[in-house]
Amino acid sequence: MRKSLAPSPLTAAPTLPSLRGGPTPARIGNISVGTASWTDQTLIDSATFYPPGVVRPADRLRYYARHFPVVEVDATFYALPTARNAAAWVERTPPDFAFGVKAFAAMTGHPFVPARLPPELRARLPRELATRRSVYPRDLPREVLDAVWQAFRDGVAPLQAGGVLAYVLLQFPRWFRRSPESVAALEAAAERLAGLRVAVEFREASWIGQRTTAHTLADLRRLGLVYVCVDEPQGTPASVPPLAVVTSDELAVVRFHGRRAGVWDRPGVGVHERFGYLYQAAELGDWVPRIRALAGDARQVHALMNNCYRQYAVQNAKDLASLLAEGAS
Repeated sequence: MRKSLAPSPLTAAPTLPSLRGGPTPARIGNISVGTASWTDQTLIDSATFYPPGVVRPADRLRYYARHFPVVEVDATFYALPTARNAAAWVERTPPDFAFGVKAFAAMTGHPFVPARLPPELRARLPRELATRRSVYPRDLPREVLDAVWQAFRDGVAPLQAGGVLAYVLLQFPRWFRRSPESVAALEAAAERLAGLRVAVEFREASWIGQRTTAHTLADLRRLGLVYVCVDEPQGTPASVPPLAVVTSDELAVVRFHGRRAGVWDRPGVGVHERFGYLYQAAELGDWVPRIRALAGDARQVHALMNNCYRQYAVQNAKDLASLLAEGAS
């Protein structure tokens, strides 16, 4: 059971004039709009969202939750979540707030930094792996990889127990092409995360194409997995078309990555360069009828801005919520 949220002086804090408005919080019917981070350093440094005096991480999350009803936790891609942090997030947010949690890199085939593993897991690595700068999960002993998945489950358990874990995001890499082996990997992931709602995002076009889309969506429905709809740069091998479709009656997820096509699949590009894109109203407006259609087919829709650079994500989240609110009953 989650504890009741104590009153906070932040509940009286005004919206900053540097950001355009929108519904507060950004919820329109069964559609919740938010961002993929509340801790991005460029957002904090921009001084456009958090008021002066809101400097502690706990207060930033409380303030964020005044404006948005959902957030995606990105830090868990780089380091496994801890139950202590997750329990604190539950205490700092309203009972109807929701968290999406990005899966740890090793769970989706990405390389990871072994030094960021918890000490008890790092101690179980062979010496030649523990001292590397990065390790691919395929190189891990099976028992260590199993322990990573279990540690992730343990870390998000307070969110699940509090009823605020909206989904676990499995974002697969560009080299995760559709194949029988990859479908088997989806099946294994669904089994490992049984009991949790799981959303899947592809970063490779072979999953969504003229001959493969129907098979991919059928596989996700069979496994009870949520297809993540994306708005992202087009025209690269890592581009997935902006398909708006529901594979789970419970949830639909839309993630906005910006449209910087020139750097989308370029090696060595930093995250702020890749995702630093401010959407125009017309670009977001194209998604309004699609998101409303998703809301007719799923119990909940979460739309997340992943263009996390300065105020871009929070502003575009407010913009999208405003557009969705126009004409809503």
